[in-house]
Formats: sequence, structure tokens, C-alpha cells
Amino acid sequence: MTEPEILPLLRRIADALDRMAPPQPQGADLGAADAFVWHSEPDWLEPVAKVNRIEIDLLQGVEHQRQTLLDNTRRFAQGLSANNALLWGARGTGKSSLVKAVHAAVNEEAPGSLALIEIHREDIPSLPRLLHLVRNQPRRCVIFCDDLSFDAEDDTYKSLKAVLDGGIEGRPENVVFYATSNRRHLMARDMIENERATAINPGEAVEEKVSLSDRFGLWLGFHNLDQPTYLRIIEGYARHWKLDITPEELRAQAIEWSVTRGARSGRVAWQFTQDLAGRLGQKLG
Repeated sequence: MTEPEILPLLRRIADALDRMAPPQPQGADLGAADAFVWHSEPDWLEPVAKVNRIEIDLLQGVEHQRQTLLDNTRRFAQGLSANNALLWGARGTGKSSLVKAVHAAVNEEAPGSLALIEIHREDIPSLPRLLHLVRNQPRRCVIFCDDLSFDAEDDTYKSLKAVLDGGIEGRPENVVFYATSNRRHLMARDMIENERATAINPGEAVEEKVSLSDRFGLWLGFHNLDQPTYLRIIEGYARHWKLDITPEELRAQAIEWSVTRGARSGRVAWQFTQDLAGRLGQKLG
């Protein structure tokens, strides 16, 4: 083929390769909202206009955890040193609610100071790309992963460990990482025991995986509620939304609800309140 014939062919090949290449990540506009959801493939931040959350004063039975996380987040918003945080414990005890409530409380004190970015468990391998996207942004970011845990044959924890350790670049100064988990060490006990039983050196075999939780400077434990605390949560909800029911009837119905559910937790208290408000013909919010 002659040169005039080859050049158009090469241009068509180049155009085809451009179309096949993955799209470049868009720049992060962290001023578009106070909260975002991170998506990978392609990488982008979806603004969240209204976050599903409960006011911080309504979170009862977790006063120590609430104050500790609030203080850590305030310091971070002020540009001071702060720790990554792991909120671990029983299901439905208010771990994720607390993260969202603290974010709202700090932004109410200092409007626009913090962006909350939720990353899904399955997108953890893309976390380094997210950090690269927000690293030089002027706004400070709380990256939040709800229900984080790892199972056997799952090595994505290595991506998270590298991020928490900082790697060669170090953790961006404008980022902290908050995670919730039902597991204190982010992995099932049988997974740890299996590693220990089959290893030549049992201690070293599990150290790498167990030490992942050690990368979080702040550990906050959440536990099942006793009945007085459970009732105090529901009474707080009833006062806040002015539910039309006597205290005696409220307590009796709340106890019956917890018995039928076989549990007492912040989630059970909230579900009871939603049911009660519906039966009373009242709206929450």
C-alpha cells in the first residue's frame, strides 16, 4: 500500500482504539453536595441530595461512642490530626446512623466543611483511585464503608491495608476513613481459626489479616441494648415527633414489639416507631 492509502487506515485504527479505551475519571466536584456515593467502572462521584439519617440527639444508649466520634470528626474538620475509625458490634445498634449523624452535626456547626463519601464493600479495590481523585481537593472528606468484612479467599483487604498504612504517598491530609462492621477484626472467627490450624507458624499466618483492624486508630464497640435504654430511645422518638400515645401504652407496645422480634436494638426501636406512627396516622419527618 502507498503512504496516502496507509494514513487513513492508521487513523481509523487509532480512532477505534480510543473508543475501546476506558473513560478517564471525571474531576471531583465536591461542592455539588454534602454527601456522595462512589461508583467504579467508570469512576465517578454521585451527589446525594438528601441523606437518610437520624438527628444525633436521638441516638441514645451510645453516648460515649457518639461523643468520641464527634470529637474526632470535629478535629478533622478543623484541619487537626484525626484517626480512621472502626465502629464494630451487634447489628442494628446505630453504627452507620452515628457516622451519618456526626457528619451532619459537624456540617451544621461549620457549613460545608465536610463531604461524606460512601464506598460500597465491593468497590474497596478502587479506593486508591478515589483517594487520588480527592487528594488535592480543598474540601475535607470522610470516606465511609458500611458493613465492611472479609471472608475466606478474599484478598481485597490488602487494598484497604495499603490505603490505611498510607503507602509511599501517605494518606491524604484531607481524608479520614470510617467503617462499620459486625466483626471486630473484620473477618469471620472460623476464617481466623482455619488459618491458624493449617499454618506452619499459626501466629504469623493470621497476623496480616487480624492486623487490618489495628490500622484504625479509633475503635468504638456497640452492643445490644438493655430494656431501659431501648425504651428511652423509643420515648425520645415519641417526644420528637409528638406521637399521640400515653407513656404507659407506649412502653407496653414497645416491649411487646421487642418480644415478638426477639431483640432489642436501635433498629428495632426505629422500626417500632415507624409502625406506631403509621397506625396513629402520623408522619415521621
